[in-house]
Amino acid sequence: MVKQKFSKKWKASKQPRKQRKYIYNAPLHIRRNFLASTLSKELRGKYGMRNIEIRKNDEVKIMRGKYKKKQGKVNNVNAKNLKVAIEGIQRTKKDGTKINVWFNPSNLRIIVLNTDDKKRFKRVNKETKPTVPSSITKIADTKMNKKEEIKNTNKKPMKKSGNKKGEKKDVQK
Repeated sequence: MVKQKFSKKWKASKQPRKQRKYIYNAPLHIRRNFLASTLSKELRGKYGMRNIEIRKNDEVKIMRGKYKKKQGKVNNVNAKNLKVAIEGIQRTKKDGTKINVWFNPSNLRIIVLNTDDKKRFKRVNKETKPTVPSSITKIADTKMNKKEEIKNTNKKPMKKSGNKKGEKKDVQK
């Protein structure tokens, strides 16, 4: 149970109330990690990563909801509310004024990364891995493990040294 207001040492829970409490009470520098969104297939292949935190001026595509399949640049990122506003996607109120529509980053896909921030771009390039499908490596690993298990089971058990209960000791006089 999460007793303190926030604890970095807390791992996980199946209970949604505890998951929500962790997210709501997290400080802003940790909440930033919850603003991650998936990358397009081209960017996944190029950078070797699946998702990254959304930043201003990233170009995104909306994957869920009323505005599905629309694209635009990220206009505003709110780390406190974990929401993202996109340029050109606005709702009109009854009095005629326009307001931003806020999206959850899990419903967005990044199409073009903003490369203005050198630290971010350096981190993305640092994490670039060769594009070998993980399923191939997993299959190879499981085959190797099975071969090792077969070898280990074929070995003869070692004989224990020492007397058994029914045997008499040879005593020299």
